[in-house]
Amino acid sequence: MIWYVEDDASIRDIGMYALNSAGFETRGFEDGISLWEALKEEKPELIVLDVMLPGMDGIEILKKMKESIEYSTIPVIMATAKGQEYDRIHGLDLGADDYIVKPFSMMEMVSRVKAVLRRSQPQHVSKLLKVGGLIVNMDEHTVVVDGKRVPLTYKEFELLRLFLSHPGMAYTREQLFSQVWDMDYMGDSRTLDSHIRTLRQKLEDYGKMIETVRNVGYRWETNYDE
Repeated sequence: MIWYVEDDASIRDIGMYALNSAGFETRGFEDGISLWEALKEEKPELIVLDVMLPGMDGIEILKKMKESIEYSTIPVIMATAKGQEYDRIHGLDLGADDYIVKPFSMMEMVSRVKAVLRRSQPQHVSKLLKVGGLIVNMDEHTVVVDGKRVPLTYKEFELLRLFLSHPGMAYTREQLFSQVWDMDYMGDSRTLDSHIRTLRQKLEDYGKMIETVRNVGYRWETNYDE
């Protein structure tokens, strides 16, 4: 939802039409007071905010937003009249994400909205666990060894994830059963040992890094030369 704050109804309507045509949902406001009241009910993705507004002007609204923990992260594009260089600089100093100078084309305004949204939205970072040529992608639930995809069972994957998340840490058999199988250790280690054996085989040379800790369990060896 993009909010457009402009006291000139004709400009506001044209701007909202352009944003709607670009696929955005919009909501218009004619003054800062109505905007501030609406913020108490919901938060927009971005606000296009005119500087010259009746009652509470755009600079005052921006300042209040950036001083608020609740509203400070909402992206704001300031709309300033030609020649109002002080307002543009002051707005940017207060934390405005961009500004646009009147009169502006609707295409330029839409382009700036899209650009600010791209910058402000958090980029997804794939969660990877890497050791040399061993790459575990947590999001895709895949394992690659030296460029080759290696199919693992769910339990094998969970064992590997646990080891790589805490390299060097010795896990007891009880801990492994609890965290991977979600059950208490019943004194029979054949299931665990079987999974460790097949995991070592599938990881090829990296399988040697799963070290048996005598009378304890297993751990991931940290001394690896890439």
